[in-house]
Amino acid sequence: MEHVNRSGPLAGVRVLELAGLAPGPFAGMMLADHGAEVLRVERVAAVAAAGDSPRQEVMDRGKRTIGLDLKSPEGVSAFKELAAHADVVIEVYRPGVAERLGIGPADLHAVNPRLIYGRITGWGQEGPLAPTAGHDIDYIAVSGVLSMLGRAGERPTPPINILGDFAGGGLMLAYGVLLALVERARTGEGRVIDAAMVDGAATLFAMFCHGAQNNVQGPRGTNLLDTGAPMYDTYETSDGRFLAVGALEPRFWAEMVSLMGLSDLPDRDDRSNWPALRERLAEAFGSRTRAEWEAVFDGSDACVSPVLEMSEAADHPHNKARGVFVEVGGVRQPAPAPRLLGVPEQDLSPATRPADLSSWGLPGETETRLREAGVLA
Repeated sequence: MEHVNRSGPLAGVRVLELAGLAPGPFAGMMLADHGAEVLRVERVAAVAAAGDSPRQEVMDRGKRTIGLDLKSPEGVSAFKELAAHADVVIEVYRPGVAERLGIGPADLHAVNPRLIYGRITGWGQEGPLAPTAGHDIDYIAVSGVLSMLGRAGERPTPPINILGDFAGGGLMLAYGVLLALVERARTGEGRVIDAAMVDGAATLFAMFCHGAQNNVQGPRGTNLLDTGAPMYDTYETSDGRFLAVGALEPRFWAEMVSLMGLSDLPDRDDRSNWPALRERLAEAFGSRTRAEWEAVFDGSDACVSPVLEMSEAADHPHNKARGVFVEVGGVRQPAPAPRLLGVPEQDLSPATRPADLSSWGLPGETETRLREAGVLA
């Protein structure tokens, strides 16, 4: 099955994505969603085991997949041939692994000086922690970000692995690739990108860094945007569901309390009143179902929204109207973002095997020989 409709701002950009955990595939998905031709390189055994069935993983949409034995000289040689015809390589190994395999930046720049070599790790390519293992929770911990997440008096709470893996890692790498593509158009030369999740997580919290250094930021869970304030928190409804309240500005707050029928509330500008305000709001929100409150606030500027389960989100009227979610291969998933108006929709088919690799510079006879030797799947 051939992928079609490779249009968009990245049409014509070829990406080799070395298979790995979430951040690498996410970066590849972001590029494929906007027109790049992404060839995912997996282990031979994994591709052989999958057979001809399309890959249903959301982050593999719009890609093609091959298996290549990168521990064999023939496999490394084939990868270099593919890299010679690529614009971007996404590599997800610990520092030094790609070099030992013979597919590090210097190895590939020798065959393609224009290549953009994107490296994504937790700790980066240098520093005391660079050679050690870690996960999202470790990277956001060392960046200082995790210390700021959670309710007052409770342990720091990681927001699953969004901040390190995806926002601080995969998205930052995709951004780095775009920067390098712009630079290459001017200089004609490739670039190595060192995308470290600890760096990316720290950058995402730039807004809060100055306050923390000057003791403006209070302990976690006591500030305006971290559930410390009653006007920026979640509340349970009578049916065990939840509402998100973001009525920060005075006029939004006034509209919310008016629609709720509340009066004689303590002054919200006095922090000593926050516990009493939270109790009044909790009692009020707990008196009706989520659906009843949705009807109350529908179309208002009260900044009150239902906390939707993932299974509900695609059916929300706003998300349906905008097409925030799409269905690909029977799997409901987020549509590509951001949107570039006037650009045709991309082909988001589940990842399949390419018909052949001749367009990537691998001759048919070489491909046949590698397949027969078990080096290529």
